[in-house]
Amino acid sequence: MTEQSDSPESKAKNSSFEQAFEQLEQSVRKLEAGQLSLAEATDLFEEGMKLAKRCNELLSTTELRVSRLQTAFAEQMRLVDDDFETEE
Repeated sequence: MTEQSDSPESKAKNSSFEQAFEQLEQSVRKLEAGQLSLAEATDLFEEGMKLAKRCNELLSTTELRVSRLQTAFAEQMRLVDDDFETEE
């Protein structure tokens, strides 16, 4: 019996973007090589879809984080501009 942390699904959930993307690239290369049985290819495709989902989630989270930082910076700059105008 394998541990749950060793399953492809848990690996995808716990991996960094770089790790998930590298695993996804490896899966694509194996599928493109065409040397797999139908069952192996199907399993690998399913794992690849989970990895792609993980990559997308990580990118979306990062995009939101960057957007929030930009908004906070813009707000801070607006406040600085307001302070500068009141001093004149």
